[in-house]
Amino acid sequence: MTGYVVGIPDGPEPSFAVKEIVALQGDYPLIHENLIPFFRWVANYYHYPLGLVIKAALPGGLAPQSHKILRLAAQPKDLLASVSGQLPDWTGKLARSGELSPKETASVLADKESKKIAAGMLKGNLVTLDTMLAGDSVAEKNEICYAFTDRLQKPSEGIDGSRTSLAHYRHELSRETGVEVKLSEAKALYCLYDLTREHNQPRIPLKDLRSRYPGSVKALAELEAKGMVSSSQSRIFRTPFGCPLPFQPRPETLTDEQTAALGEIVPAIRDRRYAPFLLHGVTGCGKTEVYLRAAEETLALGRDVLILVPEIALATQLEAHLLSRFGDQVVLQHSGLTGAERFDQFYLALSGRAKVVIGARSAVFAPLSDPGLIVVDEEHDAGFKQDDNFRYHGRDLAVLRARHHKSVVILGSATPSFTSYAHALSGKYTLLALPTRVGSRTLPSVTVVDLGGKERKEEKGVIRKELREKLAKNLSLGKQSILLLNRRGFSAVMLCRDCGTPVQCTHCHVSLTLHKGKNKLICHYCGFAIPGQTVCLQCRSTDLVPAGFGTERVEEEIRELLPDARLARLDADTAADRKKFLATLAEMHSGTVDILIGTQMIAKGHHFPNVTLVGVVWADGGMSMPDFRAAERTFQLITQVTGRAGRGDQAGEVIIQTMRPSHYALVYARNNEYRQMFDHELRLRRHPIFPPYVRLTALHIQSRVESDVQKTASSVGAFCRKFIRQEKFQI
Repeated sequence: MTGYVVGIPDGPEPSFAVKEIVALQGDYPLIHENLIPFFRWVANYYHYPLGLVIKAALPGGLAPQSHKILRLAAQPKDLLASVSGQLPDWTGKLARSGELSPKETASVLADKESKKIAAGMLKGNLVTLDTMLAGDSVAEKNEICYAFTDRLQKPSEGIDGSRTSLAHYRHELSRETGVEVKLSEAKALYCLYDLTREHNQPRIPLKDLRSRYPGSVKALAELEAKGMVSSSQSRIFRTPFGCPLPFQPRPETLTDEQTAALGEIVPAIRDRRYAPFLLHGVTGCGKTEVYLRAAEETLALGRDVLILVPEIALATQLEAHLLSRFGDQVVLQHSGLTGAERFDQFYLALSGRAKVVIGARSAVFAPLSDPGLIVVDEEHDAGFKQDDNFRYHGRDLAVLRARHHKSVVILGSATPSFTSYAHALSGKYTLLALPTRVGSRTLPSVTVVDLGGKERKEEKGVIRKELREKLAKNLSLGKQSILLLNRRGFSAVMLCRDCGTPVQCTHCHVSLTLHKGKNKLICHYCGFAIPGQTVCLQCRSTDLVPAGFGTERVEEEIRELLPDARLARLDADTAADRKKFLATLAEMHSGTVDILIGTQMIAKGHHFPNVTLVGVVWADGGMSMPDFRAAERTFQLITQVTGRAGRGDQAGEVIIQTMRPSHYALVYARNNEYRQMFDHELRLRRHPIFPPYVRLTALHIQSRVESDVQKTASSVGAFCRKFIRQEKFQI
């Protein structure tokens, strides 16, 4: 068993048996003491074990693991004689080798009959069940480094590495020290001096010296024996940062709106008080610069900065800005790193060497002792929600952690979640607005292409005439384009090809989900169901089709339409490789990609000044999701991707292909009317009573035996009904 020390209780010794501590993990605590109350609150709020909350805060490889091992404690013949009937295979293995592996032991303990046999052996002192602490899967990396000793005269600026200058340097060294110095040794010393200047550090890794001068290994060993250099083992920190993407230089002046926003934020930072802000700004308004200026103020006070993004892709965008401002104070935390990189990045933050952490949702647990500023960029994004096991929301925990540390939290978005916006209107958050783009750039024009109607249905291909022509024109002008495919709900929802309406629940007004095995369309909220072979409830048409197609199909069609275009694709498959992902973004910035095709990860946060055309290939996928937030998320996605166009010197244009051009989410997104969308959607949610008017709670009951699930669900339901009598609550 692995445990975490979270405190020492006062009072008498416990009455129950306390397990013996067999080993300690590492030489230093893995969590700051002042984070333990926060972890306790999280465990209580989410009804999740405290130990597992702490485990979630530790990167893989740091959380210590232990294993059980069955070992023979008697003569093999006595062991075998203790079992009546047929001997299980594992007893023979135990008798022969004297112990079972951790995997074999776990298999024995998982089997009901084998566990019973093992228990009898333990009781008879025939075997022991020992605990073994597993070795670390990652560890510190150390390597040999060299430095000059005090007695050595360093090369002068006149030494240039040529054979003549090195010969002169060798002669001077021999005369000054009274020790014969070889030419190879003089060259090694020059390389050491050159690298100390280049890296601005006194100790240089041997691998760097060997790379510069292959003969340096032998020469440095001889120089150390002569007392001219010294070697030592130094810890090396593995960095995930490759070649940074191009970044915007620090602007000399801010817009009036940015200045006004910082005028609210900075005093709260300096006062060291809890202050939540909702920063609502249109795409391209300069929210990032507000974050960076607030971070500068925070670091000047000696406090830490935590920046959360919903996707690894967005962390990459902010890396360049942060590295250019704060250098080696920045570390990265997310699942896309190798185990070794996560280990080192975690340690740098834990030890205080790094003061700025940027990462995805799990970075909300970053081991910063005193975060004075927490930023949640694109706070509306569903990527902040953990969907399995520990079902926490990174944005909500960021707000709670800010309260815990008495710090400022900024929730930033061009399309805030309606829950956050409702909090701002109620005064729970302070609302800050950035309503115009930096440099007075205009928002792109938007054209909606109706895919409905008989003529449209007969048209082949997923890229229709209007978008095809715009793509060809943009390519001829040397400009870049982005194609978004919103494929949420792929093939799980049935759409009417005549009117574009999804088949919806008559009670909850969300799309029904197709269950092929049952041949039914089912509501995942109330359980309402109708046969799979049905008619459109809106127009009575029987022409119903599953929704969705993939990015690969779009890419294939574009290659046929525009064979000379240089294409790149970014989706969950292609973004899994961090190096390839960074290379694709770099190609977009350099202009070597003409058309970028992708899913929602290309819709937000990216700054490509040469992109003047954005095409939304099929906007209906998100609107058809069986989710009461479907319209809200569609509006957010369309508004966000619209903001990728026209961020440079030329105006942008957006083409949206849809079967439902009159849907209110598209109408408001087309006109960038956030407040109107917010008001419209909240009116619709008031009658079914959806958030933000209420909070939804899901109770998941699992068992290998279906009857146990039914019995428990019935008991839990009866318990809830006993205490919940108000009509607005439904079970």
